[in-house]
Amino acid sequence: MSEPIRIGMIMGKWIGGGVESIVYNYYKYIDKEKFQFDFICDSDSTEIPVKEIESMGGKVIIIPPYQKFFKYKRELKKVFEKEKYLIIHSHINALSIFPLSVAKKVGVPIRIAHSHTTSNKKEWKKDIIKKCLKPFSKVYANKYMCCSEKTGRWLFGNKEYEKGTVFLLKNAININEFVFNKNIRERKRKELEIDSSQFVIGHIGRFVKAKNQTFLIDIFSEIVKKEPNSLLVLAGQGPLMENIKKKVYSLGLYKNTKILNQRKDISEIYQAFDVFVLPSLYEGLPVVGIEAQAAGLRCVFSNNITKEVKLLNSTIFLSIKDNPQKWRDCILKNIGDSKRIDTSNEITQKGYNIQKEVKKLEEKYNEYLIEINYAKKQRKKV
Repeated sequence: MSEPIRIGMIMGKWIGGGVESIVYNYYKYIDKEKFQFDFICDSDSTEIPVKEIESMGGKVIIIPPYQKFFKYKRELKKVFEKEKYLIIHSHINALSIFPLSVAKKVGVPIRIAHSHTTSNKKEWKKDIIKKCLKPFSKVYANKYMCCSEKTGRWLFGNKEYEKGTVFLLKNAININEFVFNKNIRERKRKELEIDSSQFVIGHIGRFVKAKNQTFLIDIFSEIVKKEPNSLLVLAGQGPLMENIKKKVYSLGLYKNTKILNQRKDISEIYQAFDVFVLPSLYEGLPVVGIEAQAAGLRCVFSNNITKEVKLLNSTIFLSIKDNPQKWRDCILKNIGDSKRIDTSNEITQKGYNIQKEVKKLEEKYNEYLIEINYAKKQRKKV
């Protein structure tokens, strides 16, 4: 039996974010007799599941963070030359030009830039960097992928997207992990000391400006005025966590708020919620939005998030320009209706079942490999 094709996955900083969970999801379900992933991560990563990856035959390769630019490129060159990859698949959005430029220099034939996000003027420093790098997104990459139409058009341009050269790989999940289960709900609420009568607003995401948790706290402050028995549950980590905690205390909401930090039981945490709220300043296609709907939750999203994330009729979009009272009223609508149903058929039909979608990724990798073999044959003829 031939060895599997090893693919260099450029991950950047593995800090428990959505992109990492998406790539890791695909790794868990890909045919490992055909493909193996080497996860190339920055040394300041914090949440890499090294043991799990290695137990499945994968590798974790640590390199200097991209901020140490010359060391980063020098180490990448060593890795690429040693491993002799046929495919480098970069998941760091506009920053992909850096690893892919090295990949091109050492002769890696398949260089994939994968767009997972967009930008927002409110994060103007990041926005400037992204805008400066965007024109180079196709200079070193020769294959393009995205998680949504919006992210594909943003990084690669409308013309490229409309030509059909950008492959849309959806942020698929293992639906079975998230299907509503009454017993898990009761157990998890008991474990988290949540009363069965409490109305729980849930949010999962890193504590960073893009996730807009500060606005979520303003919304929740209004909710408590109308429903004093409500509870806000936040799960995640990040640099702005302490700021959010301070705001919770300053508004007197500490008795109505639980901050759970990073969790490994996220699929069960969703079961304890009654509604899921994501007021992001910008997103690509948030995997938490897919997970929440797979758990049968009513979801309220910012309209800065791509509408492709709407998989259920019950999912609602609001503008972050709307006041907190409007968000409150929307969240509290049908508060007494806590009926949860199995949504797995809807999620699968929309293309977010990992067991089905991973086959499309395998086919795409095979298509790229066939192309380079054809190119080699053509060169030999000449």
